[in-house]
Amino acid sequence: MLKLAIIFLVIASVSGVFAFTGIAAAVPGIAEILFLAFLALFLIALAGWLLFRRRAQSRLLGNRVAPRLRPL
Repeated sequence: MLKLAIIFLVIASVSGVFAFTGIAAAVPGIAEILFLAFLALFLIALAGWLLFRRRAQSRLLGNRVAPRLRPL
C-alpha cells in the first residue's frame, strides 16, 4: 500500500505540471489518507511490540533466564 501512496504522489506531481486540476485535486487527498492510515498502523504495531516483547520473550524461554556467556 505504500507503493500506492508513492504512485499517487507521482500522479499528483505529473498532473500538477500538466494542470489537470480535477486529478490534481483528488490525488493528494487519497495520498494523505493512505499516509495517515499507514502512520496509524505503524504506531499501533510499535506500541504492541513495545508492550508485549517481554511477554513473548519469557514465553519463548519458558520463564527461564537465558544463560550468560563466559568472556573469552
